[in-house]
Amino acid sequence: MKYVILIHSNPQPWGHPTGDFLAETRDLPQAQRDANNAGFEQLLTELSERGELVGGQALGDPSEARLYRSQSGQTVATDGPYSETKEHFAGFFIVDVASPERAHEIVAQFVGPGETIELRSLM
Repeated sequence: MKYVILIHSNPQPWGHPTGDFLAETRDLPQAQRDANNAGFEQLLTELSERGELVGGQALGDPSEARLYRSQSGQTVATDGPYSETKEHFAGFFIVDVASPERAHEIVAQFVGPGETIELRSLM
């Protein structure tokens, strides 16, 4: 079963890893930030070793995004990525796991201060 883990965040200024740019993360003691980063790297290593990590990618600055819509038979491009929101799609990981329970177990470890993580099955 394949799932995509979508990372939503609102760092200002934009950058990766997103946590380095979020007030909620910067407010943590440096030792806690270092431990969180090490734990995340360990998680990615374990997922890779188990063959569960298919891939992932950080996305660029949302101010560079464009939305394309059809309006009255015409293609219209506007600034994106979303029309009115402070939260942006920051990146994603794709995992291939044995069960929905395993996907939920993994995604719970992706959640960090100030971020929203979405889990969706791939069709």
